[in-house]
Amino acid sequence: MTETRFHTLPDGRRIAFRHSPGTGPTLVFLPGYMSDMAGGKATAVFDWAAAQGRACLLLDYSGCGQSDGSFADGTLSRWRDEVLALIQAHVAGSVVLIGSSMGGWLMLLAGLALGERLAGLVGIAAAPDFTAWGFSDEQQSELLAGETVLEENAYGPQPTPTFPGFWADGQANLLLDTEIALACPVRLLHGQRDPDVPWELALTLAEQLHSDDVQVTLIKDGDHRLSRDGDIALLLRTISELP
Repeated sequence: MTETRFHTLPDGRRIAFRHSPGTGPTLVFLPGYMSDMAGGKATAVFDWAAAQGRACLLLDYSGCGQSDGSFADGTLSRWRDEVLALIQAHVAGSVVLIGSSMGGWLMLLAGLALGERLAGLVGIAAAPDFTAWGFSDEQQSELLAGETVLEENAYGPQPTPTFPGFWADGQANLLLDTEIALACPVRLLHGQRDPDVPWELALTLAEQLHSDDVQVTLIKDGDHRLSRDGDIALLLRTISELP
């Protein structure tokens, strides 16, 4: 069943998802901030998985895409719990989490909760802890005071909002200041012309991960999205070569 379906949470929220059955570990794609499962990378992974007979799960976080809720209510903890609920309900066996940008932070949080079910991680311009390093002192003061910060959006006509609830939850889920207790294979892809997430962050994350099986691939002319044909081919090759 590859069409869009809905999973209802105990509080009544309906989370949109697509699930392709197949062999495992199941690939679970986690989109970035203000993104959804209709994005180019998510769709490419889903189509590739179907062609390879691999199980794959896509989802829209609450407040995003076709899921219920308001984006203003979204937090990393809320979206992590949605990811875990869908995996628990619709996935058998182990999983590989694939996280883009903010999804790369979310994959770490979800991976820690999954324990032995986690078979691998693939980060695409992963952005852990961006509430700590991605805002000026003035913006952090505004967020701390309960104000919403609006920033110019290079990917759309509307400004990008950061809500105080999201920021505060992010500050409560920082990971890079200590060892990250994940022992699975990890692959990190990052463009060196990424204007949003410094490529050096991939090296910091690699250092903090407990796993020894961590590889960082830097794409010298790559931007933040890494959505060109060659970038997509690299992503799919990286997934296919995971142990």
